[in-house]
Amino acid sequence: MTTIDLQRLAADLGPKFADGGAQRDENAEFVAGHYDVLKQNKLFSAMIPAAYGGGGVGHSKIARFIREIAKSSPSTGLALSMHQHLVAAAIFNDKNGKPGRKLLDRVAADETILVSTGANDWLESNGDVKRADGGFRVSARKPFASGSPAGNLLVTSAPYEDPEKGWQVLHFPVPLSADGVSLADDWDTIGMRATCSQTVILDDEFVPDEAIPLKRPRNGYHPAFNVILTVALPLIMSAYLGVAEAAAAVATRQASRRTGDEVAPYLAGELTNLLTTAQLAVADMVAIANDLDFDPTLETANAVAVRKTIAANAIIATAEKALETAGGAGFFRGFGLEQLVRDAHAAQFHPMQEKRQHRFSGRIALGLDPVQDAPAQSLQSAA
Repeated sequence: MTTIDLQRLAADLGPKFADGGAQRDENAEFVAGHYDVLKQNKLFSAMIPAAYGGGGVGHSKIARFIREIAKSSPSTGLALSMHQHLVAAAIFNDKNGKPGRKLLDRVAADETILVSTGANDWLESNGDVKRADGGFRVSARKPFASGSPAGNLLVTSAPYEDPEKGWQVLHFPVPLSADGVSLADDWDTIGMRATCSQTVILDDEFVPDEAIPLKRPRNGYHPAFNVILTVALPLIMSAYLGVAEAAAAVATRQASRRTGDEVAPYLAGELTNLLTTAQLAVADMVAIANDLDFDPTLETANAVAVRKTIAANAIIATAEKALETAGGAGFFRGFGLEQLVRDAHAAQFHPMQEKRQHRFSGRIALGLDPVQDAPAQSLQSAA
């Protein structure tokens, strides 16, 4: 039975998380205090099955919580989604007889905070890997590591040229406290500044063989991404939907004061349509993930990827229309829209970016492998 009341928590924490948001954005200051509160309330283990020591909360409820928190603190919502999508993938894999239980046990034991680098690595990954006795030595720079200042475990990958199998990508966790791991302190961005998604540097870090749950060919789409895309994108885009909803609310309040402005209703109507498009796309993504009960096929992953593009475009358009709807007042930084508009624009950079998604989905529509000239039939289910 679920013991975490996420609806109550979101209502209670949202206003508190909003305090100091402008200052954190100005200084690119990580939401460390928010992470402390989330940890105290066992939010990092909330999705893990109760039988494993977690909260037993469904994927869809976590998506809703992220969405609500992001209305008050976009960076907190987004950073939390990065941890939660790794947990979700581990739950799905464990349910389907694949490695995942060890990671879940670790998070459930002490609210271990996971940090992902998958967005930047995607299919080919990056870094330099050398074989060593009992494992590998890895050197790499991994940008866009959201929540890295508070993270405990980096979940990442790196390419290795196997003398027999050719180029492989190794997937593995690394403690962020390890001697060969450091942060570059390089997060200076347009938006989502309080995520402090710094580049993580691996300097000749040892990764033992037993710590590598997945080795896959480097060039080409692997069925593991059917799981990753399906569980991750609904959570990530839920954070951005919260941003769009917050922007629309601010703009609508302002427009409602302009009772004599005959243009205001038209703008409010456009804003409503754009926001509804975003809400429908994200709701459909969450429904496809089906609380982690889905068939991990290429069609499933593609359906989520298509909706991610629709959602991202609608979220950005909503934020920009909110600025127009608010009128000149919205142009002032202190009004409450400026940061939301900037934060919304980060939605476009999560995999897959729009043109890559178009190519991916278009190749599937034509019966081709999504990324290279080979039949797609072998990519239907997770290996």
